[in-house]
Amino acid sequence: MARSRTAYFGQISISKASGLCLGALALAGVALGCRGYQYGHLIKNDQPGMVGSHSAGSEVFNPLIDETVAKLLGTAEVASQHGLVSPDGVPIQRSVCFVGVENKSAEELGDFKDQIYQQIDTQINRSQAFRAISRRMVDAGLQETRLRPDALLVPDNMQLFCSVLQRDGQPVDYLLYATLTSGTTERNKSSQRDYLLTLELIDTHTGSYTKEQASVRKGYHSSYLGKAVNYNPFKAWK
Repeated sequence: MARSRTAYFGQISISKASGLCLGALALAGVALGCRGYQYGHLIKNDQPGMVGSHSAGSEVFNPLIDETVAKLLGTAEVASQHGLVSPDGVPIQRSVCFVGVENKSAEELGDFKDQIYQQIDTQINRSQAFRAISRRMVDAGLQETRLRPDALLVPDNMQLFCSVLQRDGQPVDYLLYATLTSGTTERNKSSQRDYLLTLELIDTHTGSYTKEQASVRKGYHSSYLGKAVNYNPFKAWK
């Protein structure tokens, strides 16, 4: 009788242990995510954004755009104060034709290319001294003239393109080009990539141009300790 009770309670203990193991596995599956399922959540404005592990993302492009556009508009506004003014003495808004974003970096921009364009275009329109020409009008003008963006720097091509937009009620005072480049430094299994965004604003009346740049450096590592090993402030580079 005692032996049967011992066997009975032993079976109960084994069953409980099995149940606990199955519960732990289920919780682990929920925590790690089930195959074939994807989960999402909203991020508040005051929460930090995600940092890309293999390539640049918003953590790189947003500060690049903010700094470069602020520099460019600040420099151009000072120059435009000596330009055309209204009868009230207020500087007249100058029109900017944002031609496009050229990617010369080591990474593919993907859907960020259009987002970079839209962010720069929006910040220009928020300026009191400048207004951006609609991208749809710019694309239509390029299609009608059958010109590539880089071909607009040829004087005859620039005159043809500007005349088409002016005919449609969009006179062009400036052409704006954005170029993204990168430089990569490798050290063992870690690498550092320096991203550089350059904005060139070209006066269509005089041919003079203004250039501003901003840079962001980002490290990539194969292990979590890579940052501490390569960017230790107490360790001198050799």
